[in-house]
Amino acid sequence: MADHPTSLVRYSTDAGAEVAVLTFDHGPLNLFDQAMFDAVAADVADLTARPPRAVLLRAEGKVNSAGVDVKVFEGLTAQEGAEMWRQLFADIAHPIEALPCPVVYAAHGLTLTAAFEISLACDIILAGPKARFGLVETVVGLTPSMGGPQRLAERAGSGRARELVMTGDLYDAETMREWGVVNAVHPDVDAAARSLVERLAAGPTVAHAATKKIVAAWRSGGVAHADEITSEVSGALFESDDLRGAVKSFLENGPGKAIYSGK
Repeated sequence: MADHPTSLVRYSTDAGAEVAVLTFDHGPLNLFDQAMFDAVAADVADLTARPPRAVLLRAEGKVNSAGVDVKVFEGLTAQEGAEMWRQLFADIAHPIEALPCPVVYAAHGLTLTAAFEISLACDIILAGPKARFGLVETVVGLTPSMGGPQRLAERAGSGRARELVMTGDLYDAETMREWGVVNAVHPDVDAAARSLVERLAAGPTVAHAATKKIVAAWRSGGVAHADEITSEVSGALFESDDLRGAVKSFLENGPGKAIYSGK
């Protein structure tokens, strides 16, 4: 077990693009106690203050996380419970979604409750063949409240979201892929995730950020709202060095030759 519940490492790829890797490393179960929540929130604040070109979330140990340390919930009043959820949205879930770069989650093993909900705030979820997922809050009389049910409904449909939450069952990686929750299953998910993150970091991050804004608009207001903001969001790309350089490279050298630097 590391002295600190998480680590945040930044490095430059061979192409010179900065990637950040946020790793959970908090004992054999990677339980989300208050120290873990605080560490993740601090790391997310660091990423928000200095966004890299892509982010990878992963975990050390046999499991990604066995869930939340139930001591966090003990004795809370309704007001205190509501404030806890508000804070977790404000400090973790929403800032992850708002990062102006691709965010990839790698699940190699058991991924429960808070860790699963955090993965659902990421752009892309990759899983290993032994990964299992669950929102098992029913065992303590709770419902997932860091955004899990609604984000599951977005990816898999409302019926699947209710099934997964109400039963509290565990679901394997392939089932999650079939449902659209997991994007892909890889034998070596850590290597696959790092390769994907480096590939995304080498791409047009400014355009990726615009894609995230358009999708976020659809999530909050449907197709009509997304259409309303697309013209301005996408139009701004024409003044970016990324687009201008890529267009010039395409015309002079053909497709796939551009080097992107914006973020």
